Amino acid sequence: MKASDLFVKALEKEGVAFIFAVPGEENLDLLQSLKNSKIRLIITRHEQGAGFMAATYGRLTGKPGVCLSTLGPGATNLVTPAAYAQLGGMPMLMITGQKPIKKSKQARFQIIDVVDMLRPITKYTKQIVNANNIASQIREAFRLAIEEKPGAVHLEFPEDIAQEDCPEDLFEPIGHLIPKADDKAIDAAVEMIHQAKMPLLLIGAGANRKITCQALREFVDRTGIYFFTTQMGKGVIDERHNRYLGTAALSSNDFIHTGIDAADLIINVGHDVIEKPPFFMKKGGKKVIHINFSPAEVDPVYFPQLNVVGDITQTVRRLSQKIHPQKDWDFEFFGKVKSHVHGHLSKYFEDQRFPMLPQRLVNLLRKYLASEDIITLDNGIYKIWFARNYTCHQPNTLLLDNALASMGAGLPSAMMVNMLYPDRKVVAVCGDGGFMMNSQEMETAVRLGLDLTVIVLNDQAYGMIKWKQEDMGFDNFGLDYQNPDFVKYAESYGAKGFRPVSDQDFQDILQNCLSTDGVKLIDLAVDYSLNHPILNVMLKEKAQKL
Repeated sequence: MKASDLFVKALEKEGVAFIFAVPGEENLDLLQSLKNSKIRLIITRHEQGAGFMAATYGRLTGKPGVCLSTLGPGATNLVTPAAYAQLGGMPMLMITGQKPIKKSKQARFQIIDVVDMLRPITKYTKQIVNANNIASQIREAFRLAIEEKPGAVHLEFPEDIAQEDCPEDLFEPIGHLIPKADDKAIDAAVEMIHQAKMPLLLIGAGANRKITCQALREFVDRTGIYFFTTQMGKGVIDERHNRYLGTAALSSNDFIHTGIDAADLIINVGHDVIEKPPFFMKKGGKKVIHINFSPAEVDPVYFPQLNVVGDITQTVRRLSQKIHPQKDWDFEFFGKVKSHVHGHLSKYFEDQRFPMLPQRLVNLLRKYLASEDIITLDNGIYKIWFARNYTCHQPNTLLLDNALASMGAGLPSAMMVNMLYPDRKVVAVCGDGGFMMNSQEMETAVRLGLDLTVIVLNDQAYGMIKWKQEDMGFDNFGLDYQNPDFVKYAESYGAKGFRPVSDQDFQDILQNCLSTDGVKLIDLAVDYSLNHPILNVMLKEKAQKL
């Protein structure tokens, strides 16, 4: 069998459904082998688009998404999606081509050491040097990509190896059971929780598994313990729950942090130090129980007193069976915090000024989207408003990145969501800066016949950095730019473009976009004037008085 044919068969054996790709000449044998495969080849307009789509596939399915590029510049364009998947815990396989390795074809033209380049930001990176090793290396790559903590893996497939003949030898995919936590660790956790006066539950990205969601809901219902989430833990438990305190979109000085600061014990389920800290530990301060698939990485602001390592779902269920509400627990202050958080977050929900406040946009999207519909975010200041203000009813209905926090992922993520869940409404919310980094994927979305709405928040500046610039007392300098006509830009790709001129106009346009098929773009003027006075000034003053 030709080696490239075996490579494709091995991918089929792993259940690969899509390959997202910008192929080069070094991939042509593999491309020919894919022609007769059940795997669907999706050509994107940039390798980043391919990588972000593959990572989002892994995030939502738990199975590695697969992307393909050529050597050299194609491979270097996968560096950002590799880091995005690795830090975000998203299983993904990258396949890159390479010149023949047994003889020189074009000297050193386009050749860099891709394997070593990707080594620091992947779980596994190998060059295939013998066709007889293809099946085993693919099986190993998939095993490691899925193994906790999931992440990115890479295989380099040289042109001459792809052309070799080899035996048709495949490996059966097998799973593995994650070990359960030690009984002594469980008992120690139960004792710490029983002895606490104000225990508080934190839910992070690692707890975002379907079975774990149910176990955590049962834990909260049984114990009555209040919970809060990291940005990537949103929706694990329905945020309409009466014990939901809020989301830690900032690391300190928000209303929710008055509750976190009051707690004497944090039960941390699924959060690690890769995601931006939802709180800071201090020596002599509150205690923390770390519940995760792996031990805590010690950091100056995170050093738990107890590690409960093993399958998260089993751990939470075992704790639920052993923990009983204690008469010494006092949750009255948490109830007060919850009321203050809700009152503050909803303050500008009905403010109809135009250009539109991000708080108003959050409220309108929650109003017009069903519980199962999905928003994907790019990266910008609006991400903080969505993380704090948007109420998630189900897991993975607000997709954002708070690990690498890369710009450019919002649109490709929404495209992948629509391919996986065609019956759900999908809205990508992007800043004008982040949107332009991968806006060319509008063509891919139109070509694929996708159904999604892109809202571009237009402030003609890098708004997140302007916010930080003002907070640090620097002059307003160097962060403004000019945008194209986004309506004409969308229409040039065959999408529909809209530019609302008022609050009501936006609502009418949004309802129209959500009820019609195809790719739609809304160029929405946004008002960020309250970012600094609320997030940098008012929160610090009022939170300290609570």
